[in-house]
Amino acid sequence: MNLQSLLQQARLEDQTRRNFLADTGRFSLGAMALTSLLSKDASASAHQENPLAAHEPHFKPKAKRVIYLHMSGGPPNLDIFDYKPELVKRSGQDCPDDFLKGRKFAFTTGVPKLMGTPRTFKQQGPGGIWMSDAVPNFHRIAGDVTVLQSMKTDEFNHAPAELLLYTGSPRQGRPSMGSWVTYGLGSENENLPGFVVLISSGTQPSGGQGCWGSGFIPSVFQGVQCRSKGDPVLCVSDPAGMNRETRRQTLDALKELNQLQATELGHPETATRIAQYELAYRMQTSVPEVMDISRESKATLEAYGAQPGEASFANNCLLARRLVEQGVRFVQLFDWGWDFHGTGPREDIRDGLTKKMALTDKPVAALINDLKERGMLDDTIVVWGGEFGRTPFREGRTAGGSVLGRDHYPDCFSLMVAGGGFKRGFAYGATDEMGFGVVENPVHVHDLQATILHQLGFDHEKLTYRFQGRDFRLTDVHGNVVKEILA
Repeated sequence: MNLQSLLQQARLEDQTRRNFLADTGRFSLGAMALTSLLSKDASASAHQENPLAAHEPHFKPKAKRVIYLHMSGGPPNLDIFDYKPELVKRSGQDCPDDFLKGRKFAFTTGVPKLMGTPRTFKQQGPGGIWMSDAVPNFHRIAGDVTVLQSMKTDEFNHAPAELLLYTGSPRQGRPSMGSWVTYGLGSENENLPGFVVLISSGTQPSGGQGCWGSGFIPSVFQGVQCRSKGDPVLCVSDPAGMNRETRRQTLDALKELNQLQATELGHPETATRIAQYELAYRMQTSVPEVMDISRESKATLEAYGAQPGEASFANNCLLARRLVEQGVRFVQLFDWGWDFHGTGPREDIRDGLTKKMALTDKPVAALINDLKERGMLDDTIVVWGGEFGRTPFREGRTAGGSVLGRDHYPDCFSLMVAGGGFKRGFAYGATDEMGFGVVENPVHVHDLQATILHQLGFDHEKLTYRFQGRDFRLTDVHGNVVKEILA
């Protein structure tokens, strides 16, 4: 008996009196019409040979791919980019009441003390971007980046802020930015995922896998987490005792079963299942090769500070370049350890920040220079930043100690972008003289999302997915393209 006959027999056996009565309510004219429409849409999706095939965007793009470098925890913007001489002058004074009224902070109550930066600032590059001594390697790329000084968000805790930044909602369940990009563009390499995630410092972001999840769109568009040490992708290798030929035979049988189900039910996740099995098979040979940074020259490894066989942010930056070079659309790097509360030496905005940046600003600068030398920076967007900023005053719990730290702050923070049609050597927006609020050109996280999608060739209001009766988009219900930062 063939597979088609087996499925037909199973369907007949399932037609019990109870199932018939339970199903009867569906057969109103309206329900039948709706089911027909949904079935047609789903069947079209399910019968796509490859859901990750390259697609054309709404209009001619300036960029083809994104590398998003997320410093999980919220870097202290006032000690890196946003220089405030007046805050330095008033350091140690009580925070003015005007800045505290009606406000809630994560770990600070009462009247905190203002804290000017202990870092030394100088203007860098042809555009005169303020940068501190904490980021010496950023000084070298100041002419290639735009620094947004006026970013703002709605959330002051890590997980909701990260989810808002990457999914457009502070709650779990929405598709991530990388998923939207691969949903809209597909992948340029059928042997690699369209969306890859790399994690350093041993800890996932507070927002968890929702930061790279696909939400309610087909799961083929979710991020694939890779590792820079050990097997690049967990569970992608063949089980013990199964060779390549046997694996191929198994997948062919599964594909036939899934195609029969796709024909019968028309569910888009069936097409996803087929595509993921096939992609995993191809990845067994393609991923180890692209993840092997020992193939790079000694000069390149030294520029990044990368060490083959190790797990580090430097290795991940080099891997990001190798991945986008091979056609991956969206590479997302998460680096833990940027929550500078001052609860220990590693969270001190003096030595702690110096040591943390020593591990990160060199590979970031190397990545941007590497892309530039290879002619890829023009059509690759690189973003560096966190989910929010830090307060202009000392964090409440640690105010009496010797370690200097700042609390969470959503009202203003800094973010750096490069390549992909963004201006170079340019600072945009401004905060007040003590860094409490945006006073010039505010950029909400939805505006950032809209601008990134625009550079990739999308109208952010039209890149949508219908779910539960409404069209959803990354920017939720608002967001504007920030044209002033585009070249």
